[in-house]
Amino acid sequence: QVQLVESGGGLVQAGGSLKLSCAASGRTFSHYTMGWFRQAPGKEREFVSTIAWSGMIVYADSVMGRFTISRDNAVNTVYLQMNSLKPEDTAVYYCAAVEYRYGGSPDDYDYWGQGTQVTVSS
Repeated sequence: QVQLVESGGGLVQAGGSLKLSCAASGRTFSHYTMGWFRQAPGKEREFVSTIAWSGMIVYADSVMGRFTISRDNAVNTVYLQMNSLKPEDTAVYYCAAVEYRYGGSPDDYDYWGQGTQVTVSS
């Protein structure tokens, strides 16, 4: 079992920045692909970014060049640096984990955090 706890959300003006963190516990963090997803009201949960156990990184087109995912296996944490935020980035952001697999769909992940709210005002 893996426990995930997100932090770092908040309210920011358009053009601003936030850094999300996701702390993992319970299993060998370095074995896991870590993903960030987001869900806006009335919309389906959508892929934002993922960083595999191998270090491979993928971004959604909507955040490419603005968001940066990273991980620190020494402290079992994955990060999402979000720059040049837009009102359409407003959503609950979720961290997810899956061991030794990779995917861009929520169904590809086995463990989820509780989410952190990001609100971008115009």
